[in-house]
Amino acid sequence: MKVEARIFDLVTAFAFFIAIVYGVWTGLASGYGVEPVGLVALILTGGLSLLAGSYMRFVGRRIEPRPEDRDDAEISDGAGEMGFFSPGSYWPIGLAASAAFVGLGLAFFHIWMLVVGGILILLTVGGLVFEYHTGPNHE
Repeated sequence: MKVEARIFDLVTAFAFFIAIVYGVWTGLASGYGVEPVGLVALILTGGLSLLAGSYMRFVGRRIEPRPEDRDDAEISDGAGEMGFFSPGSYWPIGLAASAAFVGLGLAFFHIWMLVVGGILILLTVGGLVFEYHTGPNHE
């Protein structure tokens, strides 16, 4: 997971550097001082990527190196089963529609739309998670 940690490190450095540039630039260019919302958003972006990168580095030290982490790895080292992937599911479409409904509820601030959309999101997430669950007695 070293590659992923490096990517997040680059994003962290970029976000913090741009936050400094943004703070200085808006402080000098505008007559109102530093624009706080953009500065806070950039700092929080850097902090979130630092958190994710630290987690990747933490996990990467505790697992054996994957083929992606080794310089001497061959393509055949990564062969094998990668996991189960659904051949086709309609639940993501329902989840997207539910999220869009909640977004409309937020845009127009209709509480009933938020409640109905929240229930729809819970139902569609449950359907997506338990799509292939057959129960404890089935093989």
